[in-house]
Amino acid sequence: MTAAGAVLRGAMPPARRFWWTIAAGFASEASAVALLAVSAWLIVRASEQPPVLYLSFAVVGVRFFAISRAVFRYLERLTGHDAALRQLSSTRADLVRRLVPLAPDGLGRTRRGSVLGALVGDVDELQDLPLRVVQPLASSALVALGAVVLVAFVWWPAALTLLACLVVAGAVATLWGWAAGARAERTIAPLRADLTDAVLDHVSNLDVLAAYGAEEGSRDRIERADAALRRAVVRRAGAQAGTTALVSLLAGAASIAAVLVTAPGVASATLDGPALAVAVLVPMAVFEVFGAVALASAAWRKVRSAAGRIADALPAAPPRELAPETASPTGEAPELGEGVRLRGASVRWPGAAQASLHDVDLDIRPGERILVLGSSGAGKSTLAHALVRFLETEGSYEIGGRSVHDLSPDDVRRSVGLCEQHPMLFDEDIRQNLLFARDTATDADLEAVLDRVGLGAWLRERGGLDARVGERGALVSGGQAQRIALARALLRGFPVLVLDEPTAGVDPEASAALLVDLLGAVRDDQAVVLISHVAVPDALVDRVVRIDDGRLDDGSTPGRTPDARPAVSPMRP
Repeated sequence: MTAAGAVLRGAMPPARRFWWTIAAGFASEASAVALLAVSAWLIVRASEQPPVLYLSFAVVGVRFFAISRAVFRYLERLTGHDAALRQLSSTRADLVRRLVPLAPDGLGRTRRGSVLGALVGDVDELQDLPLRVVQPLASSALVALGAVVLVAFVWWPAALTLLACLVVAGAVATLWGWAAGARAERTIAPLRADLTDAVLDHVSNLDVLAAYGAEEGSRDRIERADAALRRAVVRRAGAQAGTTALVSLLAGAASIAAVLVTAPGVASATLDGPALAVAVLVPMAVFEVFGAVALASAAWRKVRSAAGRIADALPAAPPRELAPETASPTGEAPELGEGVRLRGASVRWPGAAQASLHDVDLDIRPGERILVLGSSGAGKSTLAHALVRFLETEGSYEIGGRSVHDLSPDDVRRSVGLCEQHPMLFDEDIRQNLLFARDTATDADLEAVLDRVGLGAWLRERGGLDARVGERGALVSGGQAQRIALARALLRGFPVLVLDEPTAGVDPEASAALLVDLLGAVRDDQAVVLISHVAVPDALVDRVVRIDDGRLDDGSTPGRTPDARPAVSPMRP
């Protein structure tokens, strides 16, 4: 089964839950056809002025089918949407579970608009599979077959004519829909992703765009993407309208054909008036039901395209360059022991032609401060992501003498924490952003850790822990975001803390003060790996190593040990 096929199969509700929908849909559509047939017979028979007794059964039938049509339609919508929406939530949750192992390094080459579109718009379109494809096709096919059998009892040539018209209508509607709408359907998803990317870029970088006078150009990009998407949607809607028009024309042709084939029976008095009305008018009701086939064909194209986009956005298996997500045997952080040890470690990014780190040997002892220097692209961030097991490590990587390959990546991250270059802050208050690290912390704990990272006075000026930080930290500066991220890491209490370019978004004049505060807030028994592309004051670190073209040169500062490190901040406990 293909990846898209697996997505489609996962979008279908279980048969035990969905067969009620098909049964109710069939009953509703059959009631509609029966209502017209009984009404036609009743009107023509009543024109012959028979005793009322001969009409009573038909009168009751008209009332019954009129009521049952509405009741069964309500049950169809109720059971169908309940089953589809339940399955939709399961499908979305399954896709998120597949997405989590890919984050963050398995999504580096994936467009944000494509992933967002797959998780939102494309998953929503999957609900059309049971509601607008499977159920209408199954119900319409059963009703059409039943109508042909009914007309055959009245006049078999009319039944053959109706069957032929239905086959032709189904073939023409399907072929026309594919010819006119398939191309538009294929272009909608990329155009929707372009529009999503344009809107995200505009909103995320609005301050920079305004500062450089590029806001108007960004708006023009959004308008162009929106216009292109609108044209594709209109083309698709036009194809659907054309398909519906063809089915309507064939419905009229079926009724005319029914008149022609029943004329000999009327002329020979073999076919009476009420039977003629049934044979001629039932095709109109059947084609009203059969019109759902054309819409189901269009819906199928949409659903299949959505499934293909979801399959493309999320690979069936994570790339082998990512650390495999395994269940935690203990759910506890491994003991740091003698520290972290890398020997002959090589690391590559997903899709990269060659490794970004080659044969790295590195020891990180408890309480040690290590500065990792290197130019952009040398492999510093690769080392950081390998230490926290976002990326797989070829070679030896041990924590406290235990190989990380025998541990769950989540367990490794309980010992080794990462403060990224651009820390993720949620659009919540400061309290919630810190509680993500330790939800049992009290307000006093949170205020104390913010004091340790130099944000005590700032917190009081902002009005306390209830102050919001904005979307991705838009209401705080780069240095403040780094301090909040470090406070979060301190609350978690990682034995080894990796700081990846903590001064990247900070003015050069303030970077040294920020590093003093960051390193001064860390406990003496915590090891720190500070990654930077610029030099750091010697007093802040115990050892300096350099990465050049993926290879590590351990140029340790002689005569320095963690115990001999000078104090770096009066805030240090």
